Amino acid sequence: MNTEELFKALKRGVKKSGIRLAYTILLLYNAFIRKETPHWAKTIITGAFAYLICPADAIPDVTPIVGYTDDLGVLSFGLVAVASYINNEVRGKARSQLKSFCPCYNEADLKAVEEQL
Repeated sequence: MNTEELFKALKRGVKKSGIRLAYTILLLYNAFIRKETPHWAKTIITGAFAYLICPADAIPDVTPIVGYTDDLGVLSFGLVAVASYINNEVRGKARSQLKSFCPCYNEADLKAVEEQL
């Protein structure tokens, strides 16, 4: 999946999945593309993304709201595992990307994600 496909999918899914999930994905993506992020951390991020797009989900994503809770849990685990590679630059890029397709979001949602770091 290239960057353009990722952002198109996020734009379509943000209403279904919520701002927290979208912001978490963007944080992980931007940490992944950093040269300083080690291979082991990129492997964790890849695994979290694979779970996100895997059709055989623990809770089907077609179930409104509840269907994305397991995805958020897996992504949150990945976020915590690679937290030391999510710096202010990564946060800034993720916020800018989020704002480009969802200009009206609640800042408290982003803070809730960042508190996990």
